[in-house]
Amino acid sequence: MRVRRPVVAGQFYPSDRAACIRMMEECLPRQPLTGLPETIVAGVVPHAGWVFSGPTAAKVFYAICSQFTPDTVVLLSANHRWGGFRPAVYGSGAWLTPLGEVEVDADLAQAVIREGDGMLVDAPEAHAGEHSAEVQVPFIQYLFPQARILPILVSPDDSAVGAGEVIARAIAGSGKRAVVVGTSDLTHYGAMYYGFAPAGTGERALAWARANDERVIRLMLEMRAKEVIPETETHHNACGGGAIAATIAAARALGASQSVLLEYTNSHQVMPRGPATDFVGYAAVVFG
Repeated sequence: MRVRRPVVAGQFYPSDRAACIRMMEECLPRQPLTGLPETIVAGVVPHAGWVFSGPTAAKVFYAICSQFTPDTVVLLSANHRWGGFRPAVYGSGAWLTPLGEVEVDADLAQAVIREGDGMLVDAPEAHAGEHSAEVQVPFIQYLFPQARILPILVSPDDSAVGAGEVIARAIAGSGKRAVVVGTSDLTHYGAMYYGFAPAGTGERALAWARANDERVIRLMLEMRAKEVIPETETHHNACGGGAIAATIAAARALGASQSVLLEYTNSHQVMPRGPATDFVGYAAVVFG
């Protein structure tokens, strides 16, 4: 059986099982979340190191857990490394994390590929060095120990919305209780690390980045999937525009009519180190 080994354990999250569990428990909310959609069908989470974005991402998984236990979590990842274009399915096997192996839902993977009729490709190599889905998997293993995963990498191009609709049709036809979780960070701001600092540093920079993030967050909350890719390409306010667009499209196709912003923050707010210079935005959104 093909097993994907972790590439950022020990960097983005702990490589030791006990430490991994402790950190997840620290990330999870202490109080019930309120104002959630009646039935969550999808969500968007950040994918930075857990010390920065773990508590934000955890809110989405905690919200799902408060409603039901999915059979499968479809993970729509950003594309930071792969040179391919079509959405790439990890079609079979398992993923390894410090919590052990979690099985890929091969049946749903094949249903997605069939439904897409050439739109999506079975390309496990696309996921080899991609961290954005990997950092979510331990949360799934911890909160939904019987669930399987279906990782699909979605590039920010015209195929994203169609891929989301295909995924939704495959889920609906499978009879499974599945939830779609897309991964993206927001504005990567700062001259030193990101070469992008249109408002300088300090409070002015934070206000500019917050307004820039609000543009794409508004599209998520209004579920305007087709506008996400042009927005993120023009304003550089998400590294996973394809994953966001596909998640919104899947949510709509699965019947979602409501969206809720569970949290918005950035890495400077989480861990301030003097005046704001280089930082990244994070949002947690659920759809139902």
